[in-house]
Amino acid sequence: MPLEERREDLLERGLELFTSRAYDEVSLEDFAAAAGVSKGLVYHYFPGKRDLYVATLRLAASRLLTRTEPDLALPKALRLHQGLTAYMDYVEGFAKSYVALLKGGIGYDAEAAEVVDEVRRVIADRVLTALGVPTTDVPPALRFALRGWVGFVEATSVDWLATRGSGAGLSKEALLHMWVAELASSLNIAQGVDPRVKIDLNG
Repeated sequence: MPLEERREDLLERGLELFTSRAYDEVSLEDFAAAAGVSKGLVYHYFPGKRDLYVATLRLAASRLLTRTEPDLALPKALRLHQGLTAYMDYVEGFAKSYVALLKGGIGYDAEAAEVVDEVRRVIADRVLTALGVPTTDVPPALRFALRGWVGFVEATSVDWLATRGSGAGLSKEALLHMWVAELASSLNIAQGVDPRVKIDLNG
């Protein structure tokens, strides 16, 4: 198998393993056995278990951002709705890798945190672009509002996954409506704090 193809295959298997078992429960020996390769081959691509884990996080992050890429040809409101619907579809279809991306498994790790933070930054920038707002020199009130909203989306997504089908959760449609309403509320608050923030969600 070509080198890059082999690495991608190992990442796929790593994602499967780390989303089905806790980080501390996985050894490189376990991973090599599950992948059907030698431990030496694993070390050829990844210096250690942490490196493999961070690489699988990057894979999950890349897929989330790719699958939620907005259609820039759509009007603002439709673009936001399309992007959030795609996000919800990813949450539902790739629940384990989504939770693994957000929760991690190795405590605080600067490199792993950077992967997650980059996802949050890209999502916030996409919202700004959809609203017709430049992504540079963003007023602090707007930046805080969007980052808080992204956190709200993440937290409610994880809770929705944990409670769906139990009778104690919400429907997908209700959660999506809540995300849109929360975004509008956050933007209104930002505009009230800083008059430089001027946004029309309906344009």
